Amino acid sequence: MHNILVVNPGSTTTKIALFADETQVSGDVFRHDATALRSCGRLWDQLELRWQAFHGWTSRHAQEVSAVAATGGLLRPVEGGTYTVNERMLADARTGAQGQHASNLGCALAQRLASDYGCPAYVVDPVSVDEFEPLARYSGHPLIQRRSLSHAISIHATARRAARELGIPLAASSMIVAHLGGGISVAPLRGGRIIDANDASSDGPFSPERTGGLPLQPFIDLCFSGSYSEAQMRTLVMGGGGLLAYLGTNSAQEVEQRIQAGDDTARAVYDAMAYQIAKEIGAMAAVLAGRVDAVALTGGLAASALLVNSVRNRVDFLGAVLVFPGENEMSALAQGVLAVLRGEAQALEY
Repeated sequence: MHNILVVNPGSTTTKIALFADETQVSGDVFRHDATALRSCGRLWDQLELRWQAFHGWTSRHAQEVSAVAATGGLLRPVEGGTYTVNERMLADARTGAQGQHASNLGCALAQRLASDYGCPAYVVDPVSVDEFEPLARYSGHPLIQRRSLSHAISIHATARRAARELGIPLAASSMIVAHLGGGISVAPLRGGRIIDANDASSDGPFSPERTGGLPLQPFIDLCFSGSYSEAQMRTLVMGGGGLLAYLGTNSAQEVEQRIQAGDDTARAVYDAMAYQIAKEIGAMAAVLAGRVDAVALTGGLAASALLVNSVRNRVDFLGAVLVFPGENEMSALAQGVLAVLRGEAQALEY
């Protein structure tokens, strides 16, 4: 049996879990005070704060550990797979090779844990997994190239699960996976590879706290209006947009409660988010030339029957709509490392 410790830093949380092979034995979510995080200044300065928050938990719950698995951040473009944490990865995470996000801290926290236990540290399917086909990279101007940044760990795990449910080989499958969470990634997969995807930080549907794609000309006007700094504009589109901007909350549960209480504005905004998700799925169906074995919905928002039914009603003409509610990153991270420990997959060098 292999004991795998999994760490997953998010914007205001750090999740930790211990797996015995595929089974989660224990876990916890450490919520960090937003003011304390801001007081750290730079992202990398949060490392010690997060470490102190969960280190006591690991010493109590994990005596023997075979490996540590962590979420991977905005690293350089890589193929999907399980990567050994090394100095190059740590350097790229620190400098933000493709941007700064809390997930960049994953490899550093994993290395520190692994040092305590005398075991290897890995990241699995980082955000920067790049399996794009050539046409997906064109943006409309040569100064800007579309980047492959997505919820890759969730998308790959969901595709494998959907293929099993459909009874077809992953290598022969053609499907669309939508990860519906604080950010939303919609991706067409051919043979299990993410051949296109919206960058959830700047494109695609709006989400609980992100704007998704915006009309360019009004956005440019806003940038140069003199009313907002660069930092404020970045927060406006990622962290201060979507449901939060329209309704003052990023909680889908609260929005649904408002809808049940007769709030027509809340209903319209929620319907609009579902509309945009469905529209993005339709666009990705065109990437697959309409050959879609299934549309799979996953993530926290996939637990919302109201949202899922609204999306389903617009896209079920494409084929089966499979729903896997909840966050599956922790188990996917453990499974990615377990495959390496069992000799079923080879650890890749970053």
